[in-house]
Amino acid sequence: MTQKNKGVCYILLSSFSFALMNMFVRLSGDLPSIQKSFFRNFVAMLFALMILLKERPEIKLDRDSKKFLMLRSVCGTLGILCNFYAVDHLVLADASMLNKMSPFFAILFGILILKEKINLFQGLCVVTAFTGTLFVIKPTPSNLACFPALIGLLGGLGAGVAYTYVRALGMRGVKGPFIVFFFSAFSCVVTLPYLIFCYHPMTMAQLGTLLLAGLAAAGGQFTITAAYTYAPAREISVYDYSQIIFSAILGYFVFGQVSDAFSWLGYLIITSTAVSMFIRNNRPHVKA
Repeated sequence: MTQKNKGVCYILLSSFSFALMNMFVRLSGDLPSIQKSFFRNFVAMLFALMILLKERPEIKLDRDSKKFLMLRSVCGTLGILCNFYAVDHLVLADASMLNKMSPFFAILFGILILKEKINLFQGLCVVTAFTGTLFVIKPTPSNLACFPALIGLLGGLGAGVAYTYVRALGMRGVKGPFIVFFFSAFSCVVTLPYLIFCYHPMTMAQLGTLLLAGLAAAGGQFTITAAYTYAPAREISVYDYSQIIFSAILGYFVFGQVSDAFSWLGYLIITSTAVSMFIRNNRPHVKA
């Protein structure tokens, strides 16, 4: 199996895992996003720690790798908090679609951070994708869902920057389990003060649901980290949109949610743009 095919398999697994995570986050009820984030990252941290203790990989970090780890963790934590807020206030598929703007952000920041090249067609695709988000956000003065949608888009930005740094760390030989552990531990430390001073009591059902969200997130985190270390965003990011299908199915059968026509138009624009960019970028005569 080629590196690219491995990346595709991992990104499909991550999409399903993150769709499950969002479902469990929504099922956990009316709890602060920060509290949900803590439990999500705590479970992922434990899984990563167990793998590190078992495999005991050699970890060597130069100055840039340390900086990239910190930036990945900051941006990733921001992305999670924003995504959880959007999941609680929007249709599940809408929240997932806005978060799936992360591959476009990953491409943009791949240019800025990794000095990856972009052609005119790719640039137009990014602009078109952002136009598609307007149909999902529906920014009108009377639209109360506009603010959560903007927060969801901000979550996509955070995730896109974070995945760019994951790619940079992978290129420097930093192992995936360590990246996941450092990020999860960082997020737990950042959110712990809120949990101590502003803790909201939970039922056993809520706690169990959040632990399941953490398990799903751990699976998604490991597989997305593996995906972007095996292949660059421009080659595999299109497969990340399978999460929209998973989220729409789960949203319908679990919550009875159905997206409106404008949202579906936005999905079509963004997903079609991603597919077009993917096809063109992978033609033999097109330079990456």
